[in-house]
Amino acid sequence: MTAVHDKVTRFAADLVDSATAEGARQSRSGKQQLDHWARVGRAVSEGQTAARRRVESALRGETPLHVLSAEERIVVNAEIDAALQENLRSSHYGEILARRDMTTVALDEQGNLVEYRPDGSTALVHHAG
Repeated sequence: MTAVHDKVTRFAADLVDSATAEGARQSRSGKQQLDHWARVGRAVSEGQTAARRRVESALRGETPLHVLSAEERIVVNAEIDAALQENLRSSHYGEILARRDMTTVALDEQGNLVEYRPDGSTALVHHAG
């Protein structure tokens, strides 16, 4: 068995005080409580890293959504939503489709439904209000 050697480390006073109080309730010294919290934190971080890898794999289309946990699916959907919103803000799909000779219909700033034609003309389809 390999001996474990402690290293001198500084902690914030409030953490040491909390560890001392919680350690007393758990029959541990303050140092033992800090060690315990650090190990628990490490395990949680490693678990989050594994979950993050699964989310990223799903975002790349490598992992089907049905194999993810409910929490992981929420994160995937939030990531997709954020990416779509950013893409919508920075892309001009009407212009792209007009270059392909396609007519589009969209809401204008006033909420009117407007037809946008490839030649640059427009036609009101439905007036808001």
